[in-house]
Amino acid sequence: MERKYVIVKGIVQGVGFRPFVYKKAVENNLKGWVKNTSEGVYIDLEGEEMDIENFLITLKNSPPPLSKIEEINVINKSITGYKSFTIEKSNEICNSITLISPDMSICKDCERDIKDPKNRRYKYPFTNCTNCGPRYSIINKLPYDRVMTTMNEFNMCPACKEEYENPLNRRFHAQPNACKDCGPEVWLTDNLGNVMEDKEPIERLIELLKKGYIAGVKGLGGFHLVCDGKNQQAIKILRERKRRPYKSLALMMKDMDTVKKYCEVNTIEEEILTGRKKPILLLNKKNNLLPDNISPDNNKLGVMLPYTPLHMLLFNGELDVLVMTSANSSGLPMVYKNKDAVEKLKHVVDYFLFHNREIHMPVDDSVAQVIMDKEMVIRSARGYAPIDLRLDDIKDSLACGSHLKNTFAISKEGHVFISPHIGDMENLEVYNSFVEGVKHFEDIYSISPEIIAFDMHPDFLGWEYSKKLKGIKVPIQHHHAHIVSCMIDNNINTKVIGVAYDGTGYGTDGKVWGGEFLICNYKDFERIGHLDYVLLPGGEIAIKEPYRIALSYLYKSYGQELENFIPWEKSLENNMIKNILSLIKKNLNCVEASSMGRLFDGVSAILDLKRKVTYEGESAIALENICDLEEKGVYSYEVLNNDGEFIISEEKIIADIVKDLKNGLDKRRIAKRFHNTVITFTIEICKKIRDIKGINEVALSGGVFQNNILLKGITIGLQNEGFKVYTHSKIPTNDGGISLGQLVIANYRSNYR
Repeated sequence: MERKYVIVKGIVQGVGFRPFVYKKAVENNLKGWVKNTSEGVYIDLEGEEMDIENFLITLKNSPPPLSKIEEINVINKSITGYKSFTIEKSNEICNSITLISPDMSICKDCERDIKDPKNRRYKYPFTNCTNCGPRYSIINKLPYDRVMTTMNEFNMCPACKEEYENPLNRRFHAQPNACKDCGPEVWLTDNLGNVMEDKEPIERLIELLKKGYIAGVKGLGGFHLVCDGKNQQAIKILRERKRRPYKSLALMMKDMDTVKKYCEVNTIEEEILTGRKKPILLLNKKNNLLPDNISPDNNKLGVMLPYTPLHMLLFNGELDVLVMTSANSSGLPMVYKNKDAVEKLKHVVDYFLFHNREIHMPVDDSVAQVIMDKEMVIRSARGYAPIDLRLDDIKDSLACGSHLKNTFAISKEGHVFISPHIGDMENLEVYNSFVEGVKHFEDIYSISPEIIAFDMHPDFLGWEYSKKLKGIKVPIQHHHAHIVSCMIDNNINTKVIGVAYDGTGYGTDGKVWGGEFLICNYKDFERIGHLDYVLLPGGEIAIKEPYRIALSYLYKSYGQELENFIPWEKSLENNMIKNILSLIKKNLNCVEASSMGRLFDGVSAILDLKRKVTYEGESAIALENICDLEEKGVYSYEVLNNDGEFIISEEKIIADIVKDLKNGLDKRRIAKRFHNTVITFTIEICKKIRDIKGINEVALSGGVFQNNILLKGITIGLQNEGFKVYTHSKIPTNDGGISLGQLVIANYRSNYR
């Protein structure tokens, strides 16, 4: 007989860990107890040596599916003489770390419950168990017990209470546990919030959606705007009301058979779609059976499967495709409170489906795609975030992230937490969401950051926020943070060639960077190559009006002879062209940029695909999507050496594109030739750097690498040249990964290292 005291740390709360321990302890004839603490799960075991060993092997190798064990400590203790095995009351330990599970999609068991007419949870939209349901979105404080969640206001009925207290039931201590007799409920209203007296509000909503109406539906982490995904007119009205004319709309499809009807799906994509996280997954269109205004100018559809009981109940035999887009006005945070929905969405929707389970922290849908047989997360949110990483020698720190697609990262005792997607920090509402999110993590984990990292761009709000905080302030260069985030994603800590391709990043010379070749480690970087600078006439407005960038590239290539090479001047007012050219010639109100994103914008406008854009990346997406994938041609380009710094001149590329246009070459071939050219010069520059520096590892990061053609072409091309290439997977390659890079760099630069 012996006694072992076991401490388990990681994601071990709200995932069925204690009933799992109870069941395995009883199976192995062990006595003692298990309990939750804010530090982790504590287990006290007494029994025969072999029985305890069998228990520990099972604990390490086959834990509950939603758990994530970070650490198991086993301590020998003196025999106490326990008579049975029990589950003890939870308690809080000050200054401790217990990981919070992301919200998870409905499990197969709960799915069967809501489909079974004989089950007491038949058609109940808030059915869950310890293997699924809300977590992060409802937690107010740790430890994760019902009293610490927004479910505290619902008193369980006797039947739910019995499940909750039975260690052998899968709903044992499932904190959101409820049923129609005691839990949250849904109701239907008009767009002004007037309640419609329907006994079956979900069935009534289905009928309204079939008729072409638009609804605001409160889900797991916030509201969605919903309409019939096969109704072109309803989609048109939704776009007009939301003021979202072109950006693709996310779809929710009833099941995998429906997805396969409209999309190409490989094995890996199907595993992601049907897994526990259920993100929006970008899939290639299979046909044109769905309305073309779902995803104009795009060969892909963003598709997810129903991930809550409520969503599953919205589908029936006739309704199998729904538009399911986040409920917000352009640039504003997702609406998640009932009281805000009517005020902010009444002009967008015809009806609301409300519920009264409060959302404490809003969580958007995650977005991912599969490239080269690997999942690549584009937006980390529901199901994926908060992300937890264990990094050695990281102090209590806060990294404020970037400006677009922002997240923050915060750390304590070697745990680094990356927040769910927050959004574009362009207005007070998003900034307030950022501040509230930081406070939530600081409160839950009692964090007082000693190091504050932020983007060195003086106009980014992270800089302003950092001024209010105590601690060591460390401004971080944008593209260095990009590359380090990729290094962390791949668990490498060595010097690499970093290729950072994105739209906008503030450079150490005060100019806009974004087409960069860096030599990086966690602490420092050296810029060793970049695209040549081009003037952005009007500064920020040029990003929204890419024809300005096109004129700048054309002027740079042709000078005073430009008038002969403007491909669309007849359809653009001459005075507009003259005004922009005047700014360029005099270098008035212009910003210099070495940005790959801006080069894509310029080429897209030259091909007359997008002269003006309504969302970030629109022109680049259009350029990628028209490519003739069979085209192998490459344009001429020039690489200059400026005191050891390689500079790619774009003038010959632009001239060749214009020549092809004038010769009537298909724009699809021109677009692919341009992609081929970027791939070719990227590989050439990396080879030149390797010859000088002897570095054979390349990390690719930045929002431009969401482009499949570019990422595949550069990765495979570099690998064929013998390089070891690192790309993103769990950490977004766009600015959603910036905060992680900032936090690590700041720690390595601080006085602590």
